[in-house]
Amino acid sequence: MTSDNNRPSPVLRAADEQLTERMGIEIVECGPDRVVGTMPVAGNRQPYGLLHGGANAVLAETLGSIAAGLHAGADRLAVGLDLSCTHHRAATEGAVTGVATPLHQGRSTATYDITITDEEGRRTCSARLTCVLRDQPPGQ
Repeated sequence: MTSDNNRPSPVLRAADEQLTERMGIEIVECGPDRVVGTMPVAGNRQPYGLLHGGANAVLAETLGSIAAGLHAGADRLAVGLDLSCTHHRAATEGAVTGVATPLHQGRSTATYDITITDEEGRRTCSARLTCVLRDQPPGQ
């Protein structure tokens, strides 16, 4: 995966055993100004059969972190600093889609708005993620 400016994506340097794989998250669009991903409801439910709120948080932080990493560049790291999620309606089947767009892209922090919708296009969750942007440790 590469970013819009053809720099290698930080996603390529990811460690094995990613939570995104366990959650079934697929990135369908990837650029520093817009990252889109999907996640199935099946396998990510809470005891009442609804999509788990924590699953929404995982999707939101994944998409926002990828966008922040692309903004930061190949020689820097983006690390989640603050995540806020508001759950508007339940998703009980199918898949949800998250779209992360920038609210602020600075040198030391980046903040993203993440909208999650169901297959009918109804908003199920609104999230905001702020990442701190740091230089990579030497040798990484």
